Amino acid sequence: MLNDFYKQFKSGTDIRGVASEGVEGQAVNLTDDVIASMADGFVLWLSKKTGKSPDKLTISVGRDSRISGPHIMDITTKQFTKSGAKVLNCGLASTPSMFMTTVDLNCDGALQITASHHPFNRNGLKFFTREGGLEGSDIEKILTYAQNDEHPEKSDKGTVTKVNYMSDYAKGLREKIKKEVNAEDYDHPLKGFKIVVDAGNGAGGFYADKVLSVLGADTSGSRYLEPDGLFPNHVPNPENAEAMASICEAVKDSGADLGVIFDTDVDRGGAVDSKGNEINRNRLVAVAAAIALEGNEGGTIVTDSITSSGLKDFIEKTLGGKHYRYRRGYKNVIDKALELNKKGINCPLAIETSGHAAMRENYFLDDGAYLCTKIIIKVAQLRKDGKELDELTLALKEPVESREIRFNITEKDFRACGEKIISDLTEYAQKQSGWQVADDNREGIRVSFDENNGNGWFLLRLSVHDPIMPLNIESDSKGGVDVIYSKLYKFLKTTKGLEI
Repeated sequence: MLNDFYKQFKSGTDIRGVASEGVEGQAVNLTDDVIASMADGFVLWLSKKTGKSPDKLTISVGRDSRISGPHIMDITTKQFTKSGAKVLNCGLASTPSMFMTTVDLNCDGALQITASHHPFNRNGLKFFTREGGLEGSDIEKILTYAQNDEHPEKSDKGTVTKVNYMSDYAKGLREKIKKEVNAEDYDHPLKGFKIVVDAGNGAGGFYADKVLSVLGADTSGSRYLEPDGLFPNHVPNPENAEAMASICEAVKDSGADLGVIFDTDVDRGGAVDSKGNEINRNRLVAVAAAIALEGNEGGTIVTDSITSSGLKDFIEKTLGGKHYRYRRGYKNVIDKALELNKKGINCPLAIETSGHAAMRENYFLDDGAYLCTKIIIKVAQLRKDGKELDELTLALKEPVESREIRFNITEKDFRACGEKIISDLTEYAQKQSGWQVADDNREGIRVSFDENNGNGWFLLRLSVHDPIMPLNIESDSKGGVDVIYSKLYKFLKTTKGLEI
């Protein structure tokens, strides 16, 4: 069992902590010794997983643009080589490309040094095998090895080789666009398109230069392509309002046909069409579902729990698919999609409203660049028929109002407290007139209301990792969110342990 010190580093299926000074009240806890112990823990875990001795392992290492990245890469690389492993140093890389090294370069394991969209002072370790990202239980085992001061035997067989795998990864995306667009000018299928990229100073700048420009696209007007681990312009996060405003502005200022935006390590993406419409959250899910269900008629789309009612109607009534609403957390939706496919249920896409999208055709890897590539292919195909991207989702009904409120849980055992509140609310809701408790919800409690009672829904759930209960409310009527919240508040004020 993890002690409090090592428990703080477990963030779902990743390891994360404070790696740099610079934020008041946040002391560095990802120290050199701690990182080295975690690296050794991964070697022990991977050795047991593969049945290979450490000196027979091949491990790739990459990083995003964070200022602590090069230093952490040096530490982890040294630890891997001390155990005798063969290390492939991939330098600045996207998280999805690091998984792909297990496919294309036959690596036994891969490490990406990243903390996604979190502030510059934080960093972390994200591990892969050929089966995909690790589970939370795997992270616990790695941290337990570190906590127990267990290390692999030292060996002098370790080697380090620098590889430019990002060039190979970019080439794979280019080839996909060429094949699926199948333009007359086969090698330049994006000639005549203007596409701008906002990389937020993360690792995604390659997409403009090594993918789009090579294929003939005009990428002038792109923003923040240069890596800068202090992220001076905006938070590199497609969910962030300022970030989306940036790519919207870039599209309008340059008269682009499309804009794409990535988070720091490029496992998430979003887009903006030529009319300035944001393609993120529910609209991003709708576009991805429309693309994924081509050739997969009647297929199931797995999403997280906070998707809108309009999206469910769009997937099921317009696209003819099935919508499987599951728990928040990108790994949760991916694992559920894998499970459904194993049961023989045709499920081509797992996607979270945060922008994590994993397609079956791409190893169920959440890859922002791959998602944007599929969207660009669709834009090019639609243009051949004289159509625009926004026509794909004309039938999507979007809410008039939406709001998210995050309540702090004050009880020490926050999970037990949150679960009791959800249980009590479920019992309460079932007794209220006009409250329809969803029977297809798999996280928290979701309740719908008719036109006379707010014309929408709420979802109250327990955060995946933190002592927080997020509340999402949507309404198809102006003022409906307040109506629904006022009804729920009568219950909330009776709860214990919730800061309202």
